[in-house]
Amino acid sequence: MPISPSRRRLLTTGAGAALGLGALGLGSGPAAASPTAASPQQRSGGAEETRSLDELYQAALAEGGKLVLYAGGDTPTQQDGTKAAFLRRFPDIDLTLVVDYSKYHDVRVDNQFATGTLVPDVVQLQTVQDFVRWKSQGRLLSYKPAGFSQIHDGFKDPQGAWVAIGVIAFGSMYGTDAVGADAPRTPLDLIDPKWKGRIASSYPHDDDAVLYLYAQYVKRYGWEWAAKLAAQDVQFARGSHTPGAAVRSGQKAIGIGGSGSLNSAPSSPTRFLVAEGHPFMAWGQRAAILRQAAHPAAARLYLNWQLSTAQQQASFNGWSVRTDITPAAGLKPIWEYADAHVDGFPRFMADRAEVERWKQTFALYFGEVTGAPTPGTLGLHPGA
Repeated sequence: MPISPSRRRLLTTGAGAALGLGALGLGSGPAAASPTAASPQQRSGGAEETRSLDELYQAALAEGGKLVLYAGGDTPTQQDGTKAAFLRRFPDIDLTLVVDYSKYHDVRVDNQFATGTLVPDVVQLQTVQDFVRWKSQGRLLSYKPAGFSQIHDGFKDPQGAWVAIGVIAFGSMYGTDAVGADAPRTPLDLIDPKWKGRIASSYPHDDDAVLYLYAQYVKRYGWEWAAKLAAQDVQFARGSHTPGAAVRSGQKAIGIGGSGSLNSAPSSPTRFLVAEGHPFMAWGQRAAILRQAAHPAAARLYLNWQLSTAQQQASFNGWSVRTDITPAAGLKPIWEYADAHVDGFPRFMADRAEVERWKQTFALYFGEVTGAPTPGTLGLHPGA
């Protein structure tokens, strides 16, 4: 049953993080070989970082002051805020930040491994399964930033091969003016015929986080829900930012498959109702330093900055990956929300055969994915 108003939280829409499926890079000869075996200290990740951000900044400048980051996202400008904040704090770093769907970044990096042409120092992606694979291949630098011991266990590799730098949640949302007093109370309400032609969604079979969200809806409501939604004349588009954009612009009343927060202001024009026992989904966006990175000192600076108390407290959705930071007023830590399926998402992403079955089944219900990729077409070596 829906939770009472005092226990409800609303998800404001925001730009979502793009997701996708991973693939192995193929190649032969020395360029495709894995890095040299890690030392015992590297395998353990060593001790937690003790240097200050200013000390790490000086080390990065001594190294050359450059940093290249591949980040998952939906539009070229989606990480502009991150870049601006980093450069305000560290103005002499030459930061190149390339945004693309994670499912393109991961295979791009695999191909760079295979051809000996690696570009990024840090990868920050939503394809969580890749980090496990890259660790097993010896591709990641085991490193424990300051505060590593305070990161939730589900949001870090024990040896420091990767850490989650932030929490992202996906769900459905609506425009308050568009729905008036007739707001949907749960995702089950979205198949009501009164919403026909008034819903926007990102394709679940183009974006694995949206796919997982839709899978949770089907598990909760059955395939009949998907069939009825398919009859709702939904406006599907590529990019998890598109449902929120359609709702915020007034083009559609309801959006499915975008990011947001449970602590939106009552005056927010766009919100999402979460009811107890009804699913949404969340995960920790993973980041790692590549062992072959050209600028490891700058990469260490970036991870320490992202995991710093100041950055974690400034989270747009009120959640932190750290256990020692209190979430925004009214929120619990994200891992305490059973309906967010935080632990289930990495398991889902690891089973690529299951992911493929869900994708192709939703294609039968909603049609094939169409449209150009919203970050553009970046090729093999963006940022080089």
